Amino acid sequence: QVQLVESGGGSVQAGGSLRLSCAASGYTYSASYMGWFRQAPGKEREGVASISRGGETTNYADSVKGRFTISRDNAKNTLYLEMNSLKPEDTAMYYCARGLFFSLSLKQELYIDWGQGTQVTVSS
Repeated sequence: QVQLVESGGGSVQAGGSLRLSCAASGYTYSASYMGWFRQAPGKEREGVASISRGGETTNYADSVKGRFTISRDNAKNTLYLEMNSLKPEDTAMYYCARGLFFSLSLKQELYIDWGQGTQVTVSS
């Protein structure tokens, strides 16, 4: 079955960096668009970034543009999220997800499989 396993989360001070990874298995990874989402305590889950099958095109939420970079390695079945200039408001559980369609949309309903998440905590 489809498995998505996130890693790389942790605690960092404001201005710091983290790199999240998502290892995918159980399906043809290169055939699916992928996305990163996050959910802060007491808030709804929101889309962060998405990427096309080959990685040529990406989409970002306004709140992370210029600071986060999504990428993928189809040979390793792995999705990445490079996060720089982190802010306390970036604190959240981060999830990777497999897209149901060939779309860069960050609407949750367009994603079919989800990982368990990795926690990112940014202190001021």
